[in-house]
Amino acid sequence: MKTRVGKAQRYLQERQLDGWLLYDFHRNNELAYQFLRIPAEKMTTRRFFYWIPAKGEPVKIVHAIESNVLDAWPGEKRVYSSWQSLESELKRVLKGQKKVAMEYSPKAMIPYVSKVDAGTVDLVRSFGVEVVSSADFLLYFTAVLSDAQMDSQRRAATALAEIVEGAWKWIREHLAQATERSVQQWIEEQCKSRGLVSDSPPIVAVNAHSADPHFETPNTGSSPIRKGDLALIDLWAKEPQEGAVFGDLTKVAVIGAKPTEKQQQVFQAVRGAQKAAIALIRERFAAKKGIQGWEVDEAARNFIRKAGYGDFFIHRTGHSIETHLHGSGTHMDNLEMHDVRPVLPMTCFSVEPGVYLPGEFGVRLESDILIHRDGTIEVTGGEQDVL
Repeated sequence: MKTRVGKAQRYLQERQLDGWLLYDFHRNNELAYQFLRIPAEKMTTRRFFYWIPAKGEPVKIVHAIESNVLDAWPGEKRVYSSWQSLESELKRVLKGQKKVAMEYSPKAMIPYVSKVDAGTVDLVRSFGVEVVSSADFLLYFTAVLSDAQMDSQRRAATALAEIVEGAWKWIREHLAQATERSVQQWIEEQCKSRGLVSDSPPIVAVNAHSADPHFETPNTGSSPIRKGDLALIDLWAKEPQEGAVFGDLTKVAVIGAKPTEKQQQVFQAVRGAQKAAIALIRERFAAKKGIQGWEVDEAARNFIRKAGYGDFFIHRTGHSIETHLHGSGTHMDNLEMHDVRPVLPMTCFSVEPGVYLPGEFGVRLESDILIHRDGTIEVTGGEQDVL
């Protein structure tokens, strides 16, 4: 724990911040729990603060009935019971501090790290403190993976790629009976047989349904899958052990027929965008230059714009992946948010551009990217070059 605090203090000093104020109430700030490594089964129903100054010893502010919640962490413990005593202790800790980091994002630009409620930010500001975002150093603690986690992600993505290939074969062999729902059920059974777990069912979408990026396959009344249909499969899962990392893939196919000229055109636009994004990442890491999430998004988006489909690329290029499918790390995004955080070694994220033509069809291609410690780029789950 002391090592973790020391690492945080180095980041604070580099950024000329006075300290980091970690806060939670009723597990609203899961990022604080990730940093503090508080077990999921630990009961926490009262507010707590953990103050890490840029220099010096931390301070724990905890409620009297849950006074042991931060006992594993170094620093002086200060116990409160009333709201007055809480404010008094917080004021005492922050006296003389000027700039303090919290899980806050100005204008909620990066909502994944905007976890502290506005009222608590108001309270901290009332002590004459400027609140800034912890976003640009928090990801070193929440998004950076271990070697074992990298291995788990690779295994999950490989398994999912095999399942998708199996799904295309199953559709061809059961074309008279195949529906979006029956394929979805087949995929779920395959994941279960491999010991993979997920938080929600995969997407199986045919024709116009594939133009809905978050199409929900209905339990009853789903569309049949017939020869010549364009089908999109998006699936995600991870191994069941603690700390395992998700694989997340999307593939498309025209079932048993040659794609139309328009389908090929859209596919090539999406695939070209994906390749452009991955190429930029490789180029920057090979040159030992930094790259931010928004730049990756722009590389993909510009390719699709030039192909004439810019208005139909309606989501970001990719998202952080860790123990959560949509993690707290850097997103490949300059559309839904302007993510200026760096892409770090030992992290994972998706690259998944898409073009969606309402009433017709949609194409999304999603692969996962692992950045190794030395900056080597690994694409997991494979890449699709042919429709």
